Amino acid sequence: MEQKEQTGKSGGMQGIMKEVLSILIYLAIVFVLTFLVVQFVGQRTVVSGSSMENTLSDGDNLIVDKLSYRFGKPERYDIVVFKFQHQENTYYIKRIIGLPGETVQIDQEGTIYINGSELTESYGNEVIQEAGLAEEPFVLGENEYFVLGDNRNGSSDSRDPAVAAVSEDWILGKAWVRIWPLSEFGVLKHQ
Repeated sequence: MEQKEQTGKSGGMQGIMKEVLSILIYLAIVFVLTFLVVQFVGQRTVVSGSSMENTLSDGDNLIVDKLSYRFGKPERYDIVVFKFQHQENTYYIKRIIGLPGETVQIDQEGTIYINGSELTESYGNEVIQEAGLAEEPFVLGENEYFVLGDNRNGSSDSRDPAVAAVSEDWILGKAWVRIWPLSEFGVLKHQ
């Protein structure tokens, strides 16, 4: 009789160990999948500040698409999140205006020119007061982008020497979906 009791206890212990092991494997799989999604597919970010008003507002929560630019290049008017090179763990969100190899210039009236032709766009919500680096023709190098905030007079962007041209390597991804506030939930328009 004693031998049967000991076998029953060890069998119960084995069952518990199997259950614990099963849960640990499940949690490891969830962790690895979550890591892969955040690292390579999409990531949540929060807008801080008013530089993208009226398109995006302070406190908006977004999902950044990190996958698209693995298969294609950023395009004009894409809203991108990129690493700010002068401050660790700081990311900016801006709209691409100038593409690699183009020349960007902003005249005294606040009109944007790409390769000498006026840019037709409707994202800036006011006339640009300060052309900054783009007062003179600003030539973009290979894999460089000229970005502006939609709040043109309240944005630190490519006109500012601290930001200047944004290298493709610094771009985390494309702003894809606004998830908060719920009243504004939806896919963002880039064009």
